[in-house]
Amino acid sequence: MREEDRVSAAIDRLTRVAGMTLLTGTLACGRPPTSGTESGLSTSVKDSGAGILRLTGTVEAVQVRTVAVPRLLGPQTPLLIIGLVPAGSRVTSGGVVVEFDPQQQERNFLDSRAQVVNLDGQIDKKRAAQAAVAAKDQTELTAAKNDVERARLEMRKNAFLPRNEAEKNALTLEQATARFDQLTITYDLKRKAAAAEIRILQIQRERADRALRYAQQNAAFMQTKAPFSGLVVIRRTYRNGAFVEIAEGDEVRPNTPILDIVDTSAMRVRVRLNQADARLVHAGQRARIGLDGFPELKFDGRVTQVTPLASPSQLSRTVRSFSAMVSIDGSHPQLLPDLTASVDIVPDRAAMVAGVAGQPVLERRP
Repeated sequence: MREEDRVSAAIDRLTRVAGMTLLTGTLACGRPPTSGTESGLSTSVKDSGAGILRLTGTVEAVQVRTVAVPRLLGPQTPLLIIGLVPAGSRVTSGGVVVEFDPQQQERNFLDSRAQVVNLDGQIDKKRAAQAAVAAKDQTELTAAKNDVERARLEMRKNAFLPRNEAEKNALTLEQATARFDQLTITYDLKRKAAAAEIRILQIQRERADRALRYAQQNAAFMQTKAPFSGLVVIRRTYRNGAFVEIAEGDEVRPNTPILDIVDTSAMRVRVRLNQADARLVHAGQRARIGLDGFPELKFDGRVTQVTPLASPSQLSRTVRSFSAMVSIDGSHPQLLPDLTASVDIVPDRAAMVAGVAGQPVLERRP
């Protein structure tokens, strides 16, 4: 059998087994191929003549960033949106996309700063008062120590004094020593108490300073800027029994998604492959992408990724499928996310022949 006859028989058998649409020099939609880009296939796809595998999928952006309500430092409270870019508008990198009401954060900042200043004054005043008390206590302690020394000098006269006078000097020394010891202990306790009072004020001051820093940082969160240039897509939220778009004047809680910034300069199509077609597609294959909503637009592309693991279907656990990513060359104002698209790929010819020759296209498990 000639090589052309074997290939033709292989293509016919694969059509019956895999259920895919094969074309010989004709597009999947039934139109004959034409020259140039109007043929609907890139040159590499059209010239192969091995048939076309048509897949369907959804257009998505390669780079998407979700802007959510920031989590503030400290107590979490809802934030009021006072500025929001319109849906569908394009923003540049660094541009403000969402602005929240900063009045509460500014009020917290002013209150915290006033509290810090007040506590600084209390600490200075307390230290001055404690210094005066410490000086007075030190004077009393010095006087008590002098009394002890004076009583000891008087004790040296006891050998020459009457017994009652000697006993009186001994009693005076005992009293002076006891008072000195008591003042020494009291002095140490007062200094520890004074240090504790200062430490309490310092802790309060540290808390107020932390609240000041939190308020200052939270004030910076009141404006959210775009990380890159792109298209703005406003998120929806559930309110009063329906999903509505977030708008200016809404109160939103922390971590609530507000909008998505989509970089439309790099787009791709996410398609699903059935089990029979998974072996026929691999990374690097050229593809031709068409938009269902805009049939006149055609884009060249390339398969960039095929998932190695299959995912079960929502209808049946025995039916599994694979996902593939197809990059889109170029851009267009009408090339937007969530559009349905068709992807035409020339299958892997070696995999087709192997499958027809009796080798399984994909190992199927129950």
